Amino acid sequence: MSNYISSNNNRFYAALEQSYGAAAASTEWARIPAVSLKARRQRERLQRKDKTGTRTFAGLPATSRYRTTFELTTYMAGLADAGRQPVHGAMFEAALGGAGMKFNGGAVAASMGTRVGFAAPHQLTPGQAVAHAGEIRFVAAVVDAATIQLNAPFSTPPDTAAQIRPSYTYLPGAEMKSATVMDFWSPETAVHRMLPGAVFDQMEMQVNGDFHEFKFTGSAADVVDSASFVSGQAGLEQFPAEPDTAGFDYTIVPGHLGQAWIGTVPTQFFTLASARVSLQNNAELRAREFGFSLPRAIAPGERDVRVDFAVYAQDDEQTKALYQAARQQSPMSVMLQLGQQDGQLCGIFLKSVIAETPEFDDGQTRLIWHFKNCRAQGTGDDEIAIAFA
Repeated sequence: MSNYISSNNNRFYAALEQSYGAAAASTEWARIPAVSLKARRQRERLQRKDKTGTRTFAGLPATSRYRTTFELTTYMAGLADAGRQPVHGAMFEAALGGAGMKFNGGAVAASMGTRVGFAAPHQLTPGQAVAHAGEIRFVAAVVDAATIQLNAPFSTPPDTAAQIRPSYTYLPGAEMKSATVMDFWSPETAVHRMLPGAVFDQMEMQVNGDFHEFKFTGSAADVVDSASFVSGQAGLEQFPAEPDTAGFDYTIVPGHLGQAWIGTVPTQFFTLASARVSLQNNAELRAREFGFSLPRAIAPGERDVRVDFAVYAQDDEQTKALYQAARQQSPMSVMLQLGQQDGQLCGIFLKSVIAETPEFDDGQTRLIWHFKNCRAQGTGDDEIAIAFA
């Protein structure tokens, strides 16, 4: 006897595609701790203008073009295995475009302030992340083959021979990548869904909520489901089976844990009330070409990275320096660390942000400054870096 399906009985996966619209293989390592997936497949609004002799709508051809959009919300999770990329890796690589970069870690030879020297060549590049003792930092400059300059110092400088942890960093790229998002349900006889050719056009990361959350919105080539699947859809002969997920780790990170380093001279702020980092690729799909019903490729536009943040107003020098930088339109860096435990760290680094003059919010018992719509800039696919460690 059939029964209602619980909305809690589903599991999400995301994997990068080798070519646009050709479904990627789903593995247990591609599972994400998703909150919801809203997918909408809607026929293009066409208007028949032929004279039918009646006011009744006569219908449209079944093969009209469709547009598929989606919104995917997920919690931040820790690294399930230090030897593999984060569970969200495919999503950030698709949204940013650059290939994920792994740093295998290394032993410290010397450390002073923001400068860290390694006992062996580090092979790091600007923008990559390093982690130590529950903190994540980004490489602001490479001094030489064994020495790097960090965007901010570690709270506890690493001792000689201390081990810097492995990390995975995602940087912008000139092109975008597509992914396959899969939605499996229980029982097995329920209708399962798949979004091939998913393009993560917009990304949003919230700070200081109940949990750290990532939200992705965009377009997909199609919605393929197990009930109406026809051989050849998304390049598959049959609808794929769900992989084994017996070892999936449901550990998520509380939203109030982390650090904020902001300013023309980066300073740690303990008064951050909220923050939101957003990215928009302004991407379009090649979906209007003659002879094709489904999109064929991605056409990315200008990348738009912005940050909104709010701090409790104080009369100290570092808080007033933020106001002065905003007034003078001086570039400042913004680094947000989500989490405070090794294996559960995410870092977001914007090396050059032009802040807008803050709004004063006196509606609460404490004055809050809101810096809104502050846009990040760079010199070439380097305005944002996102890392996990």
